[in-house]
Amino acid sequence: MQVAQFRWEFDSGWEPFPSFSLVADLLLVFSDSPFFQSEACYTQLRSGFPQAHILGCSSAGSVLGVEISDADVVVTAVNFTRARVRLAVAQVMPDTNASDLGRQLMAELAAPDLRHVFAISDGQLVNGTVLALGLNQAGLPVTGGLAGDGTRFGKTWIMADAPAESGRIAALGFYGDISINSGCFAGWEEFGIERVVTKSSGNVVYEIDGIPALTLYKHYLGDLASELPSSGLRFPLSIQAKKTDLPLTRTLLAIDEVAQSITFAGDVPQGYLCKMMQANLDSLIDSAGLAAEVAKPQNPDARGLCLLVSCVGRRLVMGQLVENELEIVQEKLGNATAITGFYSYGELAPFAGLMQCQLHNQTMTLTTLYE
Repeated sequence: MQVAQFRWEFDSGWEPFPSFSLVADLLLVFSDSPFFQSEACYTQLRSGFPQAHILGCSSAGSVLGVEISDADVVVTAVNFTRARVRLAVAQVMPDTNASDLGRQLMAELAAPDLRHVFAISDGQLVNGTVLALGLNQAGLPVTGGLAGDGTRFGKTWIMADAPAESGRIAALGFYGDISINSGCFAGWEEFGIERVVTKSSGNVVYEIDGIPALTLYKHYLGDLASELPSSGLRFPLSIQAKKTDLPLTRTLLAIDEVAQSITFAGDVPQGYLCKMMQANLDSLIDSAGLAAEVAKPQNPDARGLCLLVSCVGRRLVMGQLVENELEIVQEKLGNATAITGFYSYGELAPFAGLMQCQLHNQTMTLTTLYE
């Protein structure tokens, strides 16, 4: 496996393309720059990498190595020795079901030697919980995430063998002789009393313990309530069907002052138990290291690639310390593993030893590739 990384910056344009650009198999592209959304960005990359599948998305922070950036475009080029890749794309329409689109994508990629699927979805128009249900129908491991738009929560964009567009879901299949592992950990701490979601529909919560959801959140946020919805990223919700289940984390995406409701980045079923969560910086950083421990290769000298999807909420909470979670991932994986990825509006990954993909929020999710 050959891996090379480079950037586009407003003042200087593209850094030199790698020597194997004409035969590269895959380009991974992440950005929070308007240039990413332009046709020129894609066509310039396509011209330099004529054989590669090109996959990427808008972000709430783009990752290259142990650095996070916003105003540039970060690109990772890969040339496989034994493995191969295929890309499937679905368009999100007003009347389509995300689960159906997930099943459609997995059917397009199906083959006896399909090892893993990495999926990236529009982060505003798609319910990630429902998408995961469809992706799971094939019984194969799936990881990925929901595209971001900084902390603006406007349009998100997917680049998938075409110029970037909103309203897309793209799935990248890895085939053949390749080893792929994943790790997913959170590190948030629950606080306050256990409550019950008493009224919800999909990912919209109307009442918790019979209290309007937004009223309850504002009570906990205090002075930060005026900064909603962005301040809500600092206080995700832990949910579980019953006390013996492993909890999932849900992050706030939007609020409705009229309905006093909160929209989360994944389903919050009525009747579920829930608790507010808050950050412990050391625990957040340690959780990134735990994800890397699970995803690292057996051979510490193996050369490979790590696809990192972390949550915009983690970035907001950690502030200037956020690159510490990247540094601990690099330390655990070793310098022979290149890292790229993005800060997201939701993460897709198996969890706690279960093969089925689930939507997570506020987690560090890693997918490592080694031939």
